[in-house]
Order: sequence, then C-alpha cells, then structure tokens
Amino acid sequence: MIPKDWKYLRGDIYYADMEPHIGSEQGGTRPVVVLQNDVGNRYAPTLIVATVTSRTEKKKYQPTHVLIAHNTAFEKPSVVQLEQIFTIDKSRIQRFLGQTTRHEMRRIEEALMNSLEINEWDRRNADE
Repeated sequence: MIPKDWKYLRGDIYYADMEPHIGSEQGGTRPVVVLQNDVGNRYAPTLIVATVTSRTEKKKYQPTHVLIAHNTAFEKPSVVQLEQIFTIDKSRIQRFLGQTTRHEMRRIEEALMNSLEINEWDRRNADE
C-alpha cells in the first residue's frame, strides 16, 4: 500500500488494479507508467497513466507502443501501450516498481504524440 503523503512523479512505474474493465480495456493488476505532470500528480486525487504488458511479440513495432527491454521495474521485457491511457484514482495504485529512464520517457512521449496525433493536427490544418 502506498502512503497518503507519497510523491507521485511523471515516469514512475506502479502496479495498479485496473478492474473493473470493459471490452478491450486493459484489466487486471498490471504495471502502469505515470504520464501526468508532477503538479497534477501532487494535487489531484487521480493520475493519468498508460498500461504496460509483457506480451511483446506482436506489439513492439506499433507506433503507439514502446518496448522497454531492460528496466529493473519489470521482470521481463515489456511494452508501454500509449493507446491504453487512463485517468485512475490514486487508490488503485498498489505498489511502486521503479522509474523510466530519461531515454525511455522520451520514447514514451513520442508514442503518446502518435497516439493523440498532437503534431498531425497542425500539419493537416496548416492552410486554415
């Protein structure tokens, strides 16, 4: 259990209870990576996270996925799924696993931009 005064940081990795889930949403108790900014992490009762899976065989080449091959937070290579973004209550967090490296977080940010088409909208609407 995480203490009430715990300081959540962007890039932290936790086990979170993602139940109940519906349909294709990632469920179960699984690792998540915190995407939300640190000010929001400090003051909000919620966190914005992306789910992580250890099923890497089909997922590592998708533009919304980031393969993390070597991070002590994970028992084996894992994929951060930036198409599986959730706002969760902090009470869903079960335990701290570790942190992403700076390089991993840069790759996560790129995949997040792909998932949300952050730069694409500007390019498509440049003539307006």
